[in-house]
Amino acid sequence: MFPLGSRLNERGRLEIGGCDTVELAREFGTPAYVVAEDDLRARARTFVQAGTEGHADFNVVFASKAFPCTAVLALFAREGLWCDVASGGELRLALNAGFAPERIVMHGNAKSEAELAMALEERVGLIVVDNFDELDRLERLTAGGARGVDDQPVLMRVTPDVRGETHEKISTGQADSKFGFSIADAPAAISRIGGIDGLALTGLHAHVGSQLLELEPFRREVAELAKLGSESHPPGGFSIWDLGGGLGVAYTETQPRPPTIEEYVGTLVHAAQEHGMGLPGKRLLIEPGRALTANAGVTLYTVESVKRNVSTWVAVDGGMSDNLRPMLYGATYEAHIADRFGGAMPCVLAGKHCESGDVIVRDALLDDPRPGDVIVTPATGAYGYAMASNYNGVPRPPVVFCRDGEAREVVRRESFDDLIARDVR
Repeated sequence: MFPLGSRLNERGRLEIGGCDTVELAREFGTPAYVVAEDDLRARARTFVQAGTEGHADFNVVFASKAFPCTAVLALFAREGLWCDVASGGELRLALNAGFAPERIVMHGNAKSEAELAMALEERVGLIVVDNFDELDRLERLTAGGARGVDDQPVLMRVTPDVRGETHEKISTGQADSKFGFSIADAPAAISRIGGIDGLALTGLHAHVGSQLLELEPFRREVAELAKLGSESHPPGGFSIWDLGGGLGVAYTETQPRPPTIEEYVGTLVHAAQEHGMGLPGKRLLIEPGRALTANAGVTLYTVESVKRNVSTWVAVDGGMSDNLRPMLYGATYEAHIADRFGGAMPCVLAGKHCESGDVIVRDALLDDPRPGDVIVTPATGAYGYAMASNYNGVPRPPVVFCRDGEAREVVRRESFDDLIARDVR
């Protein structure tokens, strides 16, 4: 679950990117998101290599919602990745981080007219069309333009009615979904797009869900997309197939082993080739998010109190304001004392917020926790930062990059002044 290269040093302390986590807590305070920079880079390169070995025109599109931090985005831009954005704000972040517009894919099930206008003005590489109302907005925005080489390339998102074994709140490929066109509506949507001057339908997109630990749903997704493509018969056939993301990661030692990046990408490429998507001249896109960032990051906390009643409650200085996933959909994590790994005392690792449900790890095994101890929760490099809030007036944590024993703050901790900076008096 820990970042690549992590180890317990000679003092028994966890090191991330060569940096002592106890010292990081002292220098940057807690809570803090700590990221092994080389881990991000290594995973990006593994995805790219696994894909391009199987198909020449294969591109990795980072699902930026997983970790929409400028430093993370800029690193992936330098590694040649594309970027998946789902709002005007994420589009702005991607452009600011150095992604070329033609390497940006614009998503969203409820894109506003302003967001679509922004995407058209910036000339993003692809807009993923989600519904008929969105087509109405795009038709208004492109009215008066002549069809030609400057048409905006679009993909059409479809729900292939494929489910993977995951939490219902992160399942997206089923027929009853807020995302995309149903298989039944797809032919009408394809026809409608073809009648809008200024748009060019170049391919199809689907996404089964997130945190999937088996490969069969991805095979079924490709088969359903291929079937729809063959039945639609667009002129010359679709040139782009966006297979979405969804590869799961390891959050705990007891969780089933997720497929490796190579196994996942190999499965997608092989299935695409089986169904004619992997022919020369066809472009394949995949959209990993958590699989690129989750295991690259950890969160550091400081123990504030230890209370024993029916359970042993270990309360730390963060919680649902920096990691909402356990409260939102029951995500499980492990926790360790940064300089005393291998504990056996059953504890409830609780946050500081005024909610009984503010529990980070329900069944943590810790070594005699005491106030002042530094706690580390691994695999928090996805969605912690993205979902962070100021609940109870808590400033959001910093992001610290570590590499070769050197640490640098890439996002500063919020201050109390930041909490009132937007108030209009």
